[in-house]
Amino acid sequence: MTNLEIAQKAHLAPIGEIATKAGLGQADFESLGRYKAKLTWEGIHRLQGLTKGKKLVLVTAMTPTPTGEGKTTITVGLSQALNKLGKKAIPSLREPALGPVMGNKGGACGGGYSQVLPMEDINLFFTGDFPAISAANNLLAALLDAHVQHGNPLAIDIRQPIWPRVEDLPDRALREIVVGLGGTANGYPRETGYVITPASEVMAIFGLSRTIPELKKRLGRIVAGMTRAKVPINAAQLQANGAMTALLRDALRPNLVQTLEGTPAFVHGGPFANIAHGCSSVLSIECALGMGDYCITEAGFASDLGGEKFMHILSPVLGRGPDLAVLVVTVKAIRHHGKGQIAPGFENVRRHIQHLAQYGIPTVVAINHFVDDAESELTEIMELCNLEGVPAEIAKAFAEGGEGCMELAETVDNLSRGKNTWRPLVSPSDSVEEKLDTIVRKVYQGNGVRLSDSAKSTVDWLHKNGLDHLPVCVAKTQYSFCDNPALGSTPSDFEIFIREIKPSVGAGFVVAISGDIMQMPGLGKTPGAHNIDVNQKGEIIGLF
Repeated sequence: MTNLEIAQKAHLAPIGEIATKAGLGQADFESLGRYKAKLTWEGIHRLQGLTKGKKLVLVTAMTPTPTGEGKTTITVGLSQALNKLGKKAIPSLREPALGPVMGNKGGACGGGYSQVLPMEDINLFFTGDFPAISAANNLLAALLDAHVQHGNPLAIDIRQPIWPRVEDLPDRALREIVVGLGGTANGYPRETGYVITPASEVMAIFGLSRTIPELKKRLGRIVAGMTRAKVPINAAQLQANGAMTALLRDALRPNLVQTLEGTPAFVHGGPFANIAHGCSSVLSIECALGMGDYCITEAGFASDLGGEKFMHILSPVLGRGPDLAVLVVTVKAIRHHGKGQIAPGFENVRRHIQHLAQYGIPTVVAINHFVDDAESELTEIMELCNLEGVPAEIAKAFAEGGEGCMELAETVDNLSRGKNTWRPLVSPSDSVEEKLDTIVRKVYQGNGVRLSDSAKSTVDWLHKNGLDHLPVCVAKTQYSFCDNPALGSTPSDFEIFIREIKPSVGAGFVVAISGDIMQMPGLGKTPGAHNIDVNQKGEIIGLF
């Protein structure tokens, strides 16, 4: 059966039963229909006070193939298995974006018998968080245009890049556009563009904010434009952040759903990891920790992307790092990187193991099992992991749900019992250039970083405005440790070229854009949207 067919045949418990099972009272959550809920602020604050001593597990992966390697499936399967061991484990996942759902990758609810439900709702608009984020972002753009049209008292220079609009669907025609055509009533003609909603600074702010006042403050710090003297003009000066906060007020509360085995799960926030920080919201992680013994969370793409950003962007906000990392690998991906052979392809896995070891926490390799995996290749991978001194377990999360992840769950439970010894690789006091150099050398195993003249100019501007202490979010291809996938997934003797640096002052980091990475993807020749439909019963078909 397909993922959708398995999900549609599952028996879902009413969300009130799931909430009660999780230890929530009636005042702690608000039902949104039969199978979804949002926590109330009363519930959020109560759970935030219960996080001490709880264990945080980060699920990351090796360099992926275009279809991904199953981090979400393993995250859900591991949480289900830990619950079978008598532990209370809550997954905290990102919300799916419409780009992958309508594109080639598919949904983001897990797979097989390790999914979060209701799968169709979660993959298609869910509780309306993404539309709220898009609306808040585009409200700022509209208010900025109105400010310029009505006299421009802040002297915003429209010749320079100013705040973009966003769209949740990948639409390449919107990357670079001209607006304000059709006469003076329509504004000033100028070049602008769209980015995809998961790459929006508003998405990052949403995912990193803990309270309504913090959300409003962060939104107010957004640099929406500059004067001719390059003095930043922020959203608070445009009197935009109050209304933006109103649009995001309810969205900020984490979403409660259930796994296929009827255990609680959070799905909240959705930044991409190749062009943003790639983690579920801080609030959902804190609430999962408060609700259970374990929070199992995944960071997007491989450890050099979402994993590194979890360590250096989300963990400082969270006030702690993970207790353990699970590195998801597949025979398919290892063979892909090794041109058909396991040993050469394992070099990619080895680099991810070496990267994660630097944070001072244990790593477990989870081999995401497929039915056509050869036993000899699985054995070879296990032996290679053993030579690296890292435990490895075969996880059959897709085919068997929690039962297929029992050995992985036992290993995770045993290794996470010690004291948290997490440490970051970069110091908050390092400059932007120093942070970039550390990431390139210690994470990617490259020779260093090279900045374009434009990027250097932005670094100078950051220094002048007292912002050069901010963390760095590298926007980079997911298909290689370097910025050029043509060099292979495990290149050597390379530099990373940063062509542009964008300050995300409200989010609290700067985005360093490398290679040909784009903040607005496009659909392929045969996108998944061709297969999605609604049958005569009103049921979604062809989703994933």
